[in-house]
Parts: sequence; structure tokens; C-alpha cells
Amino acid sequence: MNWRRVPLSAGLYLVATPIGSARDITLRALDILASADVIAAEDTRTARKLLDIHGVALDGRPLIAFHDHSGPGVVKGLVGRIAQGASIACVSEAGTPLIADPGYELALAVREAGLPLTAAPGPSAVVTALSLSGLPSDRFAFCGFLPSAQTQRRTEIASLRDVPFTLVFYESPKRVHESLDDLCEVLGGDRQAALCRELTKKFEEVATGTLRDLTVRFADQRVKGEIVLVVGRAGAEEVATGDVEAALLAALRTDRVKDAATMVSGAFGLPRKDVYQMALRLKDEGETE
Repeated sequence: MNWRRVPLSAGLYLVATPIGSARDITLRALDILASADVIAAEDTRTARKLLDIHGVALDGRPLIAFHDHSGPGVVKGLVGRIAQGASIACVSEAGTPLIADPGYELALAVREAGLPLTAAPGPSAVVTALSLSGLPSDRFAFCGFLPSAQTQRRTEIASLRDVPFTLVFYESPKRVHESLDDLCEVLGGDRQAALCRELTKKFEEVATGTLRDLTVRFADQRVKGEIVLVVGRAGAEEVATGDVEAALLAALRTDRVKDAATMVSGAFGLPRKDVYQMALRLKDEGETE
């Protein structure tokens, strides 16, 4: 089926595209892609392939690259085109623009210029993984990608320990083992979780269990594909002083007092100032040597 151009008013259209199966695209998204004056794509090759699959012809319309490394000049140029009456469709390589994908700076600039902005909703790996995880979905927090450095990653995880929502992370196959290890250590191995990969694709996999289960299961596996980690929400638990001190002693062997206190307070759900004072005391008493 070939899609014909239909009248489209000037403005920026944030268009969600499939995260795997090309058939997951919406009819409205195809209407916009077939009709926009310009298509700004995170990956022009992926966008062109998607257009070809669905019979959407460019017919000389510009298909330009717009990604994380696009400078202010590109944003200014696109805003200028809209101001002159153009309709622009913004698509990321897969999923919904702005959700851990390019588009925020452009959308903000369009809004600040008082120009039309709308979205054509559709596929999102966040929602897809949450739906398949078996974890509570009434309240969730999308946390994007965790930091690549271990200290910063553990600190970030610790800051999320007591968030009363299901947590959703994107992760790279190269770092998924380290992230699982840190999630297990900081949040506790008994926290329920799911590792979702290659969603909507041929080799889709959703592995569920505790963080400890998943850490052990994937320890010796080379995990491939796009990965989403979903982690269950925090629950109340009793904390013994000895356990806190033991965790601090272990952390102080490699981390500064500040970082150790942040990580341990997050891991046990305790006030950071109290744990920081405990860490200072252990340091002064020479317990960490």
C-alpha cells in the first residue's frame, strides 16, 4: 500500500516509530510521515527503511539527520522552517522521541518560539517492558540509562532505593552484568525484577525473578540486543545497626566517606546524615584500616 500526502498544518510532529516489528507503527504516524514537508530522523538509514517497508515515498522531500550530536544551528534551522510554514516530523531510531532519545531541545525551542507542537504516540520500550514484567504498573519511574562509572552508578541506584514506584532502566548489553551486580548489591538480592530484551523482535525474551536470580542466570551469558531492566518497588524492612556498619566498612575500603554513606544509606533506606556520622566514627576509630 502506498501512502498519499494529505494536508498537514505547519508545526513539529513528534512521531513514535516501532521498537522492533515494523507493523507496530500507527496509521496516523504513516499519514504524518507521508505528508510532512521535512523528516528529521535520528538515523536516516533506519527511517528510510521504515518508509520503504510501508510504501511512503519521499518524492524529493528532505530527510535530514537529527541526533544527540546535532548542534544548536540544526535546531535553529528546523525552527526557522516551521516559522516559515513547514511541517516537520521528528523520529528517533526506534520508539518515542524525547524518551531517552533526541528531540527535547527541538521541542523546547519550538514551544519557546510559540509554534505548533504535537505528538503521534505509539511504541515505547518503557511501557512494553513494564507490561510484560509482571511487576506493579500503577506507579512507575523511568530512570533512563544508569551512569557507566561504578561509583556514580551505585550512588544513583542508592538514591532510588526508597522510591515507592516500579523502576524502569535502559541498559547496554556491554554493561548489563555490572548493572545487575550493583542493583543486587545496593537494593538487595530479594527485590523482584525483570530483564527484557529484543522486545517485539524475533528473539524477544523476558526473564523474571529476584535480582539475585537474574544476576546468577546471566552471569556467564553474553546478553545481546536492546535491554530494559524493570525493578520492583521498595518495601519496609528492619535494619540492624551491625548490618549497616558492616556495609559501611566494606564500602569504605574503596570509596570516600561521602560516597560510602550515600550508597549505604540508600541501600538500607536510612537518613544519609545518620549514616554519614556513623561512617565518620568508623573512620576515626580506624575500623576501616
